[in-house]
Amino acid sequence: MADIVLNVEVRERTGTGGAREVRRAGKVPGVLYGGDKDPVAIAVRSNEFRKALYTGKLLGHLVTLKYGDETQPVIAKAVDMHPVTDEPWHFDLYRVDEHQQIKIAVPVHFSNQDTSPGLKRGGALTIALHEVTLSCPADQIPEEVVFDLASSDIGATIRVSDLQLPAGVQAAVDGSTVVATIGGASVEAEAEAESAEA
Repeated sequence: MADIVLNVEVRERTGTGGAREVRRAGKVPGVLYGGDKDPVAIAVRSNEFRKALYTGKLLGHLVTLKYGDETQPVIAKAVDMHPVTDEPWHFDLYRVDEHQQIKIAVPVHFSNQDTSPGLKRGGALTIALHEVTLSCPADQIPEEVVFDLASSDIGATIRVSDLQLPAGVQAAVDGSTVVATIGGASVEAEAEAESAEA
C-alpha cells in the first residue's frame, strides 16, 4: 500500500474562520470526500503535510489517512498553495478502496530526445498532452508514462494508443488523441537547399 501516512484530525469549525483558526495553529485545512460517506473537514500539521508534499508522491498517489486507530486509503486530488508564501493552503482528499478502479491523470515524459533522428535533424518536439488520464486500480497508479523517442523522425505523431502502459492500466481517453509531434523544416525546404548547393 502507500508509503505516505497523513495523521489527520477532524475540524470542528468549517468555513473561512475555521480555516484561519487551523492555519494559526500550524496546520493545513482540508476536506475528505468520496465513497458513500459525507465530506469531513480535516486538518494535518503543516510540517508533516509539507514533508509529504515534497516527496512528490502525495498528489495522484495512494496515501494512507490515519485518524486515531482508523486508517483509510485516499488519493490527494488537489493542493492549493498560498500565492505569496507558496505554503500549502488547503487540500482535497478522496476516499478509495485499495483495489478500486479509478481514473487519474499521470504525467507523460519523453526519453532519448538526444538520439531521436528527427530532433537531431533540427526538428522540434511539440507536446500536446503533458498528462494522460488512465484507468487503473488505486494501488497500481504509475508514477509516469514514458515514450521512447529513439526512432522518432520529423513528421512523427505520437498518439495515446502508442504509449506503453503497464499491465492492468488502460487509457481513459480516445487512443487517437495526439500526445506529441515532431515537426521541423519542411522536406521541400531541405530539397531546395540541396538543389541550390548542387
